[in-house]
Amino acid sequence: MPTDPVVPARSAAEVLAELRGLREADAPTRGGRTFAYVYDAGIEGLDELAAAAYTAFATVNGLDPTVFPSVARLENDVVGAVAALLGAPGAQGTFTSGGTESILLAVKTARDHARAERGVTAPELVLPSTAHAAFHKAAHYLGLEPVVVPVDPVTFRADAGAIAGAVTDRTALVVASAPSYAHGVIDPVAEIAAAAAGRGVLCHVDACIGGWLLPHLRRAGRKVEPFDLSVPGVTSLSVDLHKYGYADKGASVVLYRDAGLRRHQYFAHAGWPGYPVVNPTVQGTKSGGLLAQAWAVLRYVGEDGYTALAGRVAEASDRLLAGLRAVPGVRVLGDPAAGLVSFTVLDGADQPDLSLLLHLADELRILGWYLQPQLSFDGLPPNLHLTLTPATVGQVDALVEDLGTALGSARALPPVTADPALVGFAARLDPAALGPDEIAAVLAFAGLDGDGGLPSRTAPVLALLDAMPGPLKERLLAEFVGSVFRV
Repeated sequence: MPTDPVVPARSAAEVLAELRGLREADAPTRGGRTFAYVYDAGIEGLDELAAAAYTAFATVNGLDPTVFPSVARLENDVVGAVAALLGAPGAQGTFTSGGTESILLAVKTARDHARAERGVTAPELVLPSTAHAAFHKAAHYLGLEPVVVPVDPVTFRADAGAIAGAVTDRTALVVASAPSYAHGVIDPVAEIAAAAAGRGVLCHVDACIGGWLLPHLRRAGRKVEPFDLSVPGVTSLSVDLHKYGYADKGASVVLYRDAGLRRHQYFAHAGWPGYPVVNPTVQGTKSGGLLAQAWAVLRYVGEDGYTALAGRVAEASDRLLAGLRAVPGVRVLGDPAAGLVSFTVLDGADQPDLSLLLHLADELRILGWYLQPQLSFDGLPPNLHLTLTPATVGQVDALVEDLGTALGSARALPPVTADPALVGFAARLDPAALGPDEIAAVLAFAGLDGDGGLPSRTAPVLALLDAMPGPLKERLLAEFVGSVFRV
């Protein structure tokens, strides 16, 4: 006898109504006050164009361009546009699902290149402490040992000399950021690339954030130091088109100096009875929809359009930085260069005040703003991080005004601190040895039980996390996410 379906059939109207209802609890992604995670060009008709382009290619399987030749045409066009903006003669690349996949592929390429060309069997990945977490993820997945080098504590830029000193015969790849996500500052790419090249080592520039914005800022009249494949010694680069290219997520490109280097990225297998497999990316089967919408958005906005959008972001960044620096007790971190800004708040002794900062984040959220809290790390101060886009540049003055109000409210609140006894106890725990009941108890104590997401005020939770050892923090966060996705 047939059984009732787990999910009964419903009308299209009912399904769409339920989806719209689910979105009501989310932060706004268009024209709102969400200064993280979303990139909005604010161009009328752009979302509709992207959706229509995706729909036209949603059922196309990007696995095999010999069956769907449109995929090869679209990818060649998109990668060609990126290479023309960021490349060198002979540059080759691949369209990917996002910055993480682009970075994974670049690290895989470097590992296999080091193995094939230099006989490296225990590869290392040399990176500044501000390099994106995706590099650590890649090292974890692909069996490389991360060698983390501290950055300058004042400028937050990578130290090229220290990077050079960390390179060994085992180094497969050296990393620089343009800019780093955490602070929005550009590393000294030319010096780092030269140090890598001098040892015969590949150098990847993580331009996921800045790759599409920085060249257009230069075109808009801003000074931007060379950072791309035109720089001697840079051998690969990643750029996200779903950031300042304003395509829908996920859309990214990884570029290599030549086809020979890119070849190490590919996976091919004929040792099974099915069809011969060749995968340029981590994914096999994939919809052509995301590629098509990225192609459509790039063509719709155009070079002059991107230049104008970059100019708007730069002008708003100037106003934001001036406004922040005029607020007593606020300190901008480093010299932000590409739409990303991080700032901390100071106590009476001009030291970063974690409690006040976290209260400020909560107070801003009450006023309708979302800024991303970033905890302290390796001597670098905790801060609030925000991303400017063309759709939010008109909110800058209101944000600065509300920040002053929120800071006054935050100063009136009692400090949040982690219980020293609990912190001391946590420091003695072995995260790998904790059982489910122990983890559940710690999560509940921290207010991370997963049933209702984070509490309305996150300051107590984040203060506790800030004080915990890194491995325990990682275990708790992983368990918390696991408790949110319960099925």
